[in-house]
Amino acid sequence: MRKLFALIAVLGMLTIGASKLMAQEDEAAPAAQTEQTTVSIDDEQIESTSMHAAIKQKFIEGGAGFMACVVLCLIFGLAIAIERVIYLNLSDTNTKKFIAGFEDALNNGGIEAAKEYCRNTRGPVASIFYQGLSRYDQGIDMVEKSVVSYGSVQMGLMEKGLTWIGLFIALAPMLGFLGTVIGMIEAFDQIQAAGDMSPALVAGGIKVALITTVGGLIVAMILQVFYNYCVSKVEGIVNNMEDASVSMLDILVKYEQKNK
Repeated sequence: MRKLFALIAVLGMLTIGASKLMAQEDEAAPAAQTEQTTVSIDDEQIESTSMHAAIKQKFIEGGAGFMACVVLCLIFGLAIAIERVIYLNLSDTNTKKFIAGFEDALNNGGIEAAKEYCRNTRGPVASIFYQGLSRYDQGIDMVEKSVVSYGSVQMGLMEKGLTWIGLFIALAPMLGFLGTVIGMIEAFDQIQAAGDMSPALVAGGIKVALITTVGGLIVAMILQVFYNYCVSKVEGIVNNMEDASVSMLDILVKYEQKNK
């Protein structure tokens, strides 16, 4: 019996000791994790600071004049592109839902109710529907001509500003190439003045001259993505307008036959 009690006592002491050891490890783990997190945050801050410093250094090396022109192309191009993206996304509506509501308004309230429904709906599809209904008293043929004409107007409004984005896409690399050519000329002038054709001097001058080209190409690639997105968005909306116009004419023909 005494041996049994002694064995139980030993097991109890071992259990208590193991629990205390695990508790100490649990307390030490958050401290180590916190320290590791702090170190990683400091590393990220250092990396971010070094990246900004490197970009600033490359901007200065490329020549403030040409690099500033390239950056201005990026700023103006992005401003126009973002405005176009917002406008086109607001212009894109659920065409099927709109046509169903238009048909219900026309059948229940007539032409005036359908015009009011179009007036209270945003988007180019609603606009061309409203213009077509405004000529309904002149016949279906006039409605069709009005829809086609005003569809061209809406397409022009959606494509507004895209030519400027295309200009900045072409202009940014050209400015970069111009800066590179001028930089190469200056580099060769420095080589001629130094009277030394050392590889280090030649490589340094060429490296600085090529920075403007890199900047111009980066700007062109960024703006090209936005330009292609806007063009594809316009094409999609125009296709919806054409399909909706055909549906509108069919609905008006049925409405006219029903009310004869």
